Amino acid sequence: MLQSKLFYKTVKNSHSKTESASHDLLTRAGYIDQLMAGVYSFLPLGFRVLKNIENIIRKNMEEIGGQEILMPVLQPKENWVKTDRINIEKEIIFLLKGNGNKEYVLGPTHEEVITPLTKKVVFSYRDLPIYVFQIQDKLRDELRPKSGLLRVREFLMKDLYSFHANQADLDKYYEIVAKSYNKIFKEVGIDKITYRTLASGGSFSKYSDEFQAITNAGEDTIYICKKCGIAINKEIKSENPTCPKCKANEFEEKKAIEVGNIFKMGTRFSNPFELKFTDRDGQDKSVLMGCYGIGLGRLMGAIVEASHDERGIIWPKSVAPFSVHIIDLGKGKKEKVAAEKLYKDLQKESISVLYDDRYVKSAGEKFAESDLIGIPLRVIVSEKTLEKKSVEIKERRRDSFKLVKISSLVGYIKKNA
Repeated sequence: MLQSKLFYKTVKNSHSKTESASHDLLTRAGYIDQLMAGVYSFLPLGFRVLKNIENIIRKNMEEIGGQEILMPVLQPKENWVKTDRINIEKEIIFLLKGNGNKEYVLGPTHEEVITPLTKKVVFSYRDLPIYVFQIQDKLRDELRPKSGLLRVREFLMKDLYSFHANQADLDKYYEIVAKSYNKIFKEVGIDKITYRTLASGGSFSKYSDEFQAITNAGEDTIYICKKCGIAINKEIKSENPTCPKCKANEFEEKKAIEVGNIFKMGTRFSNPFELKFTDRDGQDKSVLMGCYGIGLGRLMGAIVEASHDERGIIWPKSVAPFSVHIIDLGKGKKEKVAAEKLYKDLQKESISVLYDDRYVKSAGEKFAESDLIGIPLRVIVSEKTLEKKSVEIKERRRDSFKLVKISSLVGYIKKNA
């Protein structure tokens, strides 16, 4: 991508009104744009990061048997009446009226869609277990959206639903998903700050699990047991001051943001929709369900919270919008020809490149913007480097530079990008 053609604009100075580092940096670097409170557009840079996160999640869901579907955002109100969540969740539901005064819900979640849908597919124990997921927009009427992508009204979510014949099978798959989540968080670079955290299961089960990433911008408070390392949320801590696992009572308190959650829903939704199956003995039984969510935008914000410095974002290689940022510092034709050739050579090798071809910007401006955008590897072409038939390489995470021969650049980048 030529930077001169990129649909974005950067802002040099921090916004005084932003409530989190991720909000400040993602808006200043031209990744997202706020339309209104809690609603954001993803510009090309941000959309590329979002798609990289999406692909990591999709790959991991497919590895544990998930089949991808896509369900409507627009849902019939009567389904929400059937589960009584029209009243339970009334503070966050967007309701609207269509022609003939028919009422609809703009889906904050999709249990009211997936359960009657699965009823058309599952009849016998032979049809179970089954796992389906989607990556779809959700809309929730948050009272106080804040901190950029960390608390919004419209967001992209991966929701996986599992259907089981018995509790043992549900319990087994629940742990498989938990391990998959740990793998996802490792791939996107936040595993070292993310804790599987015991939370209340509400009407579903004794416990559910939240995956909480430590950050000062977090709205949640978690407590990490100093003896066994298990984390619990504030609700669990208030109910029982001792660790559920080892019974110790010393905890480290941390601010965190929830980047994922998993629930054992049991028959909470299968019963209202009469989702049943015939077991081996010919008896009708209710299907047991599990639900597993990850908010993609929130995860993107959490990655920036965990990986930035005073100059800007430091993207992990796995989710960065581009692998390489070429910066041409020359004013002459020789540097331009060399930079353009490098750009084309890297593209031929399927290496994603942002090429700063702008000649109206000074070297200082280009470097400052490159740091703000946060692409992992910077390649600098200048008259000085070309004299040595080399380019200068700088990793965004490091302050040091190194010279690499142009003839070996592709191999170097394939190894390090």
